[in-house]
Amino acid sequence: MLQSGFAHAESPTDSPSPERQRALVHLVRQDCGSCHGMTLQGGLGPALTPEALRDKPVDSLVAVVYSGRPGTPMPPWKRFMTEPEAAWIVEQLMEGFPN
Repeated sequence: MLQSGFAHAESPTDSPSPERQRALVHLVRQDCGSCHGMTLQGGLGPALTPEALRDKPVDSLVAVVYSGRPGTPMPPWKRFMTEPEAAWIVEQLMEGFPN
């Protein structure tokens, strides 16, 4: 387990467990929400709503979550999640993020 309390999924091909999904939802709501708005409607960072993400390539969104955007406030999150978990987050964002 990482110092932050966020553990990695057991296998890159596994969907996050329900417990891990709750931890990822919390991370997005709290950490991502600090820049993207607590309701993900935008703030310092752009909105992360299905409408805002609709035309964005999924692979690019996963890469941004996982690796960040150098030269911007968007940090890499790869210390706190696996790439498949980043893909799960993007999938959830594109469907309407859970509470």
